[in-house]
Amino acid sequence: MTGRGDRIALMATLAWRSLRRRALSSAVTVIAVGVASGLVLAVWSIQDQARRAFTATPGGFDAVLGARGSQLQLVLNTVFHLDTSPGNIPWTMYERMRNDPRVAAAIPYAVGDSYASYRIVGTSSELFSRASLGDGALVIEPGGRVFGPAAREAVVGSMVARRASLGLGTTFEPRHGFGADATQHHESFSVVGVLKATGRPADRVIWVPVDAMLALEGHVIRGAGVEYVPRPGAAIPIEHKELSAVMLRLCDPNAGFSLDDEINRRGRTATLAWPIGTSVAEVFQKLGWLGEILRVVALLTVLVAVASVLAGIHNTLEARSREFALLRSVGASRGIVSGVVAGEAFLLGSFGAVVGVAVYAAIFAVSAAAVHARAGVILDPFAYHPVLLLGPVITVLAALLAGVVPAVAAYRSDVSTALTRS
Repeated sequence: MTGRGDRIALMATLAWRSLRRRALSSAVTVIAVGVASGLVLAVWSIQDQARRAFTATPGGFDAVLGARGSQLQLVLNTVFHLDTSPGNIPWTMYERMRNDPRVAAAIPYAVGDSYASYRIVGTSSELFSRASLGDGALVIEPGGRVFGPAAREAVVGSMVARRASLGLGTTFEPRHGFGADATQHHESFSVVGVLKATGRPADRVIWVPVDAMLALEGHVIRGAGVEYVPRPGAAIPIEHKELSAVMLRLCDPNAGFSLDDEINRRGRTATLAWPIGTSVAEVFQKLGWLGEILRVVALLTVLVAVASVLAGIHNTLEARSREFALLRSVGASRGIVSGVVAGEAFLLGSFGAVVGVAVYAAIFAVSAAAVHARAGVILDPFAYHPVLLLGPVITVLAALLAGVVPAVAAYRSDVSTALTRS
């Protein structure tokens, strides 16, 4: 065989046959390389996706107004429906925001109850109005409708409807509190609407009229600074009403600067989380060291996998020295012999890269399902990230590099010595 293509074909065939003879060790090496490659892809991609998803899911809102305290806690509680409420604000703050010319839309939020571990949020029908929130508005599936202003009716998110079996016409009894702390049963609500899937935390929420929620038996409200127990069938005086937060859509960015200065810097009674994404981005910045650790661990697994390629091939050279000598004796050049060894490394890396994609897909699927179930945020496994293209290529090149040492050893092997060995 004198042509370059013929030589490459010969080396590939011999390399493949060699790997097949050592099927078990080759499979173990491929799996090790695949797991390492998959971890690298998953760590980089999931971190990037999570950062983007959590900093870009305000759902049409620009800011959140809530009790004095942590902006992050306020955002987690209202936007992602995680964490506990930092406290309440009087209804009058909502009225003030609704009438503020800097505010395009103000949506009240009252939290504190749940059903089947899903949060119940008291709000207004404006949350479902495109006139107020545009594309950020929640859309109800055909056949459903928005709840009445003070009726014991509910609109449920798509995930809640599916997992808690709450369809149109079904009823449920809210519980006071959330999770293991949920105790007292409240009066039943009927489902009058199911939301279209949004891919946002809203999918995990049950929405009810804020007045109906405040008036539930067992609730005590303190909007006026004193305890007030709502009476069945009686309207709650405005001065006693209170809210967990007010979701704001601002007229322009200057409104955000103005309100931030007025409420956060000069005020002492409330907190404005603006912009919403900034509060969440700070978390990723503060936990950046954790991401770096995960990346280092992922890279170390790659080094271990590459070392397994080197060791797996190198440890067989002594046993295969006679085989290489026979190849040389029938006319194979040193380059072909060393090329066979390098070809084995290349094949191990290539198969490992393919397995790595499968490992990445499995890790991503489990992680995305967990994030969606816990936070209602959707991660897209097909979203572009450079590592998804570079990772497999680097895996193959690293394996090929690991094959250089045994390839050089095979190149330097002595034919006469190998043939005279017993």
